[in-house]
Amino acid sequence: MRRTKSADTDRFAAFLAARGAYLAQKTVLDYCAVKLGVNWHNALHDPVFTTPLTACRWRTYLAAQGDVAAMAEAWLRPHAAEPARLVAPLAGLAAAAIRTAGVPDDLSREAEAAIAALAPRLSRLQLAAPRKVTELPMEAAPVLLETLPIHPNLRKGETPSILGALRMHLVSAEQDLERQFEPVPLAAALAALPP
Repeated sequence: MRRTKSADTDRFAAFLAARGAYLAQKTVLDYCAVKLGVNWHNALHDPVFTTPLTACRWRTYLAAQGDVAAMAEAWLRPHAAEPARLVAPLAGLAAAAIRTAGVPDDLSREAEAAIAALAPRLSRLQLAAPRKVTELPMEAAPVLLETLPIHPNLRKGETPSILGALRMHLVSAEQDLERQFEPVPLAAALAALPP
């Protein structure tokens, strides 16, 4: 049975928050689990591994939340009467997701910097035509590669696979967005949110 598509901004906010977290967590954890193989469960009890793993997950999440907001902006823009009015609400929803996610105290400055960068990024994207999700720049990509707790020497030649998984999860998020939400009334409802 088909679900009725929604234009509810609260449901949309929950979707953005969940998909930003999923994009980061799934990509990082899947790669590390495959890479470590039978050592994965033991590594999860070793602070030498879990400390950088936690930092990687959070830092990737901060960037991924912006990537999901950018994907949503590109998807909604053609359906908005005044596309520029999407910037503030989308940035606000992504910021709220980050603020309520429980970012560790030692990453609070990075979280605030990620939040401050949301609206300017969305505004910059609006200077050009909306990009397909397969072509959208992903700010989580360099963060993920820089912070993965697997030494670069041990992942030679694997960058395309790692980034391919990240991109695949963003593409999947857009497909779910299309299935769950009605773009024209959702764009109107977002534009009507108070600043």
